[in-house]
Amino acid sequence: MAEIQQKGGDSGKGGKKRAKKSSTKIDMTPMVDLAFLLLTFFMLTTTFAKPNVMQLTMPVKDKTHEDDTQIKASEAVNIILGPEDKVYYYFGLNNPNDKSVPKPELKVTNYSQTGIRQVLLARQQQQPQPVVLIKPYSFEGKEARYKNMVDILDEMNITNQKKYALVDIPKADIDLIKDSKL
Repeated sequence: MAEIQQKGGDSGKGGKKRAKKSSTKIDMTPMVDLAFLLLTFFMLTTTFAKPNVMQLTMPVKDKTHEDDTQIKASEAVNIILGPEDKVYYYFGLNNPNDKSVPKPELKVTNYSQTGIRQVLLARQQQQPQPVVLIKPYSFEGKEARYKNMVDILDEMNITNQKKYALVDIPKADIDLIKDSKL
């Protein structure tokens, strides 16, 4: 309980005595109770920061038709999410069984604004409806991180890509990365 005490009216000089002032007491208990009630009320009614969720719609897998979707080589953009935050990419399709088609030229970039975003925007200007194949790297204990997958999906939204797919990395692409000196 808090008290405010004041001295009485005696100034120490002789003469006329004044009436003694009684000390004023302020009881702070109700104010403390109110403060804790308000604090409790606001803590219970406040909504905490909700996690941001990215909407990802996956197609229903049809068990009767396997790999019916055919992609033109001129529309394909392959993005390989490599270890150590590297992004490998090439245009076209990598088909080592077809000897008439040359091996694609593998390039490396990063996830910055001047990296994969510029590659995707430049490709959209050349090819209006590119099909982006996203392939997370996983071989010999080296893997792409989950953060890289979120980053590349963000880039798909930022660059307004209409067609993209998450696919498993084929052995031909792993060999392409091994053979390159990037």
